[in-house]
Amino acid sequence: MSSKKFADRILKYISQGGYQPQAAAELALAMDIGEEELGDFHSACKALMRTGRAALGSSDVMMLAEPPAVVVGSFRANPRGFGFIIPDTPNAHGDIYIAREKTGGALTGDRVRARVSRRGKRQGRMLFDGRIVAIVERGQSQFVGELKHQGKRWLVMPDGNVLHIPITVGDPSAKGAKAGDQVAVEMTEYPTPQRAARGVIVKVLGPRGNPEVDILSVIEQYQLPKDFPAQVLREARQAVRHDHVDSAIEDREDLRKLTVITIDPPDARDFDDAISVTRNKNGTIELGVHIADVSHFVPSGSAIDVEAHKRGNSTYLPNYVIPMLPEVLSNGVCSLQPREVRLAKSAFITYSPRGIVKKTRVANTVIRSTKRLTYVQAQKILDGQLGKTSDKVVTLLKDMESLARTIRHRRLQHGMLVLDLPDSELVHDDDGHVIDVVPADTSYTHTMIEMFMVEANEAVARLLHDTSVAYLRRVHEEPRDLSEGGLQRLLRVLGHELSDDADRSEVQALLDKVRGQSESFPVNLAVLRSMQAAEYAPRAVGHYALASENYCHFTSPIRRYPDLTIHRLIDALLEGKLKTKKGRESTPSMQDLITLGSHCGDRERKAEAAERDVRLVRVLRLIETTYLGDEFDGVVTGVANVGVFVQLDKFLVDGLILFDNLPDDWWHVDARRGVVIGERSGREIRIGDKLLVRIASVHLPTRRMDITLVDVPQLRNKKRKRKPASSSSGKTTQNRKGKGKKKRVKAQRHVINKKKGR
Repeated sequence: MSSKKFADRILKYISQGGYQPQAAAELALAMDIGEEELGDFHSACKALMRTGRAALGSSDVMMLAEPPAVVVGSFRANPRGFGFIIPDTPNAHGDIYIAREKTGGALTGDRVRARVSRRGKRQGRMLFDGRIVAIVERGQSQFVGELKHQGKRWLVMPDGNVLHIPITVGDPSAKGAKAGDQVAVEMTEYPTPQRAARGVIVKVLGPRGNPEVDILSVIEQYQLPKDFPAQVLREARQAVRHDHVDSAIEDREDLRKLTVITIDPPDARDFDDAISVTRNKNGTIELGVHIADVSHFVPSGSAIDVEAHKRGNSTYLPNYVIPMLPEVLSNGVCSLQPREVRLAKSAFITYSPRGIVKKTRVANTVIRSTKRLTYVQAQKILDGQLGKTSDKVVTLLKDMESLARTIRHRRLQHGMLVLDLPDSELVHDDDGHVIDVVPADTSYTHTMIEMFMVEANEAVARLLHDTSVAYLRRVHEEPRDLSEGGLQRLLRVLGHELSDDADRSEVQALLDKVRGQSESFPVNLAVLRSMQAAEYAPRAVGHYALASENYCHFTSPIRRYPDLTIHRLIDALLEGKLKTKKGRESTPSMQDLITLGSHCGDRERKAEAAERDVRLVRVLRLIETTYLGDEFDGVVTGVANVGVFVQLDKFLVDGLILFDNLPDDWWHVDARRGVVIGERSGREIRIGDKLLVRIASVHLPTRRMDITLVDVPQLRNKKRKRKPASSSSGKTTQNRKGKGKKKRVKAQRHVINKKKGR
């Protein structure tokens, strides 16, 4: 076991209530540390003390380190007024609680400095709280919300959960704004306990509720990029000249006679990956993954490159895309359109009949896509609905399916994790309004293409790893301890368990066991939350979920900047530069890659947050206008002091049942076990329970939906032995079947082309 894993075990052990501080040698005996493990154990003890997560007490005993008297960190506010500080330097006691009256006017995302003090013990563990004494740096200065006129005052109610109070603005007539408009406000005075927030309207976005205004709002709120600079557009137009493309063909491997196809969503505008499969006489199979050669058209240091680096990625909002590259590239010469000659970078992977990789190579190629298929079309062909599809395309699809199933079987055997989480698609009318939410297509062709993209990403990473060059990897670290925290508590409630040192095979077995069961969603969601997010970094730590030792992103340079850096390294590899010290010195340094990975990760998280926000707003608006009072099935996803969170099966958004809206009883919350318990009746509602609920109200600014309980198919009755420490009263709900008005409108399902590769 590594010293890192020992550190986690040590922290878990000395954090237990009732732990009596012991010297390191005694602690090793108590923890059953083997003699051959003592070296790593002592290294872990020293590392914990060096990083401030543990301390050496009197008589050289190991104990938890208390937070320093002053901490600096990021503040996260709760709508009820209190909040928490996530310290820059972690300590074993976790986040620092900040009471409502001690927040000092800090908002979510602010970096703050706070004084820390003890606030007593609970279950044998010391608790700490803090008082914010200074705001080091504001996390946000511009807010977006609805303009309202109240008496003689003009107010803007900010959207989202960063600021929960209105911002006072001056006369909006200078900007032509009127009540009900969505506006962007620059904060001039942040709120304090003594004064209200004040700001200035900097932009009028349009009437609230307009789909285009939703997009403009999120662009302003998240400071997403807008139009491309003129120089970038000029360079892009120069790059796509025919003579520039034609001159590059002769130096490439010519694959124009090879049967190559693309498989994408129905409304995809750019096609940056294509597939070929060749059966060899010796029984091996060669997979070809052909990726648009974006690096040929985007030289390092060019205006296009600088802008692409700044953006980091394309942002995919419902029914709208903010591209990383100008469309003359992404939808033109870098799009592998059928029957068009295109430049590509191809990864060729040769497999044994059992799917074992025998050989890998990469090449600069020229291809001509034979056919463009959607996922649904490809699945129909595999199901026998051939239509007018040519024999060579049908043969290729069948070979692709067979190979993908072989690869997937091999990857599962090696420990790849497959989470089973529901997904949905938004259906828009011609004006951009969401008129329905439907289950996402789950054709096997999605899995087939994903397997090929994962294999290509891994194959390229292996080649670069073998050269010893530093490169930007896609890393997913192994969880510190899956048996800790919310996952293990949830599993115990549901009658499942993971061992303290659970490996991927045990996690796989758990996921397989709950597949298709009522608890599948909360278990899969809890497993996802227990793992760290994948990130971009040059560290060779592998990809835990994919069971891959070396992994990078190679397959989508149109929409991800990290992929573009990999394509440039492939050029250096093919030119032989990576074999020489001078050539390797010309590649990005470790520090450059660390900085780039952090930047791309930040841009990725911002894009994902923006997408979630627009999607949630549009779904909640659909619910507000069409489904108020209607009843839906849902599953309990969480419990809190305010009530029970339930995700509605149809919409995949959470609603909140306040305790006042639960059946008449005194309800006690056991957040650690994920359960609320009726004091008089003994009835329990747990995470994972299926409920029938009624939609009561929607509040778009705070992205909140309130629901009431109609029926609990799985209510449990248990006798409780002791009175809970706290409780909350509830009322009886009335079973009234709501009638939702359904508009008949011309609809089109829009599936944003987010594409493949993890």
